[in-house]
Amino acid sequence: MDELRDSHAVVLGGAGFLGSHLCARLVSAGASVTCIDNFITGRPTNIEHLVGKPGFTIIDYDVTDYIHVSGPVDYVINFASPASPVDYLRWPIHTLKVGAMGTHKGLGLALAKSATFLLASTSEVYGDPLVNPQPEAYWGNVNPIGPRGVYDEAKRYAEALSLAYQREHGLSVRIARIFNTYGPHMRVDDGRAIPAFFQAALQGRPLPVHGDGTQTRSLCFVKDLIEGILRLLLSDHHGPMNIGNPQEVSMLELADTVQEVVGVGSRIEFHPRPIDDPQVRCPDTTLAGEVLGWKPEIPLHEGLRLTLPWFQREFDSRS
Repeated sequence: MDELRDSHAVVLGGAGFLGSHLCARLVSAGASVTCIDNFITGRPTNIEHLVGKPGFTIIDYDVTDYIHVSGPVDYVINFASPASPVDYLRWPIHTLKVGAMGTHKGLGLALAKSATFLLASTSEVYGDPLVNPQPEAYWGNVNPIGPRGVYDEAKRYAEALSLAYQREHGLSVRIARIFNTYGPHMRVDDGRAIPAFFQAALQGRPLPVHGDGTQTRSLCFVKDLIEGILRLLLSDHHGPMNIGNPQEVSMLELADTVQEVVGVGSRIEFHPRPIDDPQVRCPDTTLAGEVLGWKPEIPLHEGLRLTLPWFQREFDSRS
């Protein structure tokens, strides 16, 4: 990552779960980082350890407005968006606005600075896929007017807009389709399976599983994910690329693994599945392997073990 040294990266949504890890990795690589976040879902505590470090700046700002950053900029990295179902169902219009207008403003900044633009897209562009695993060439199976459509379509539009800037203006663009990721800095109340399972296991309650638990996800530890993002950023690949763990696991298997890591034997409590909840989710990471030489290294059990202390501290601080 020597190429990052002495560069200037603007990270939109830099106080969020993934954005904060990215900011930390960029700072450790010797980059100057301007973190822009309005803290709707991001948290100041995620980046407080970076405050005071050389070249790190925080701007409290809504990226759907015009973005101005002084001086040269090498990279504009857009992680700004509510990303969990709880959040984008709570703020559906803001989710659409940040996907459309926020991406537009970020692209405008990158164009003005002749910077490389990286979009943090999502596996949700594939919807409830009819193809498994999902390659980048798959167009997806998305319900555009369902409750999840505000997030799915915001990201699909953001991808189209980013590549339009690449085609019309020659802007250097990268698109990362991020699959399910976990690790420290996840919010306890973000509604995703891993925080919900950890919370229930640590509090001695039944683990909440939606449907019959046979639906699958592919879970990537955050350290591996950020490594893939940075490799993509520094590559010459313009089209979308899947970044995630190709090892598929059912929700029942995940619940069992969390219980094993925590050291409890809680029962399972079944709940109705949300509307348009995907039955399968698994990336085809062939392209990432060929172009980036990247693959995730940390297995699920080890990643959950590394994540456990974070949730223990979070729950202790609330008690």
